Amino acid sequence: MDSIYDALKNDGKARIIQEIVPGKQITLAHIIANPDPVLYTKLGLDPAGDYKTSAIGIVTMTPAETAIIAGDIATKSSGAELGFVDRFSGTLIVTGSVSQVTEAVKAVTDYAANVLNFTVCPITKT
Repeated sequence: MDSIYDALKNDGKARIIQEIVPGKQITLAHIIANPDPVLYTKLGLDPAGDYKTSAIGIVTMTPAETAIIAGDIATKSSGAELGFVDRFSGTLIVTGSVSQVTEAVKAVTDYAANVLNFTVCPITKT
C-alpha cells in the first residue's frame, strides 16, 4: 500500500504502528529558564516560587525505566524538585532555581554518558 488512504479504501481501517528503537540514549535535555507562570499550571507543576529565578528541566530517555534513576540523581545532585517522572515514556521534569535545574540536568546527562554508556544529546536552554 502506498499510503494510509489506500489502507482506508481496502478495508476501512487505518493501522498505526508505533515503534521504539531500543537503545541507551538521552534524546532531549532542555532547561527552560524563567518560564511563564502559566506553563507551570498547564504542566500540572507546583507554581510556588520566584519566577524570575525559576526553571523547568526536561529530559527524555530510553530505555524509559531510566527515568527512575535519573529522578534519583537529579534530586540528590541539587536542590531541584521532581515535577514529573514517567517510567513508561522515559520523561523526567525537574523544577527549581536555574542553577539547581542546570546542575540536576547536568548530573543526569553526565551519569548517563559516563556510567551507563548512553549516547547523550547536548543540554539546550531557553
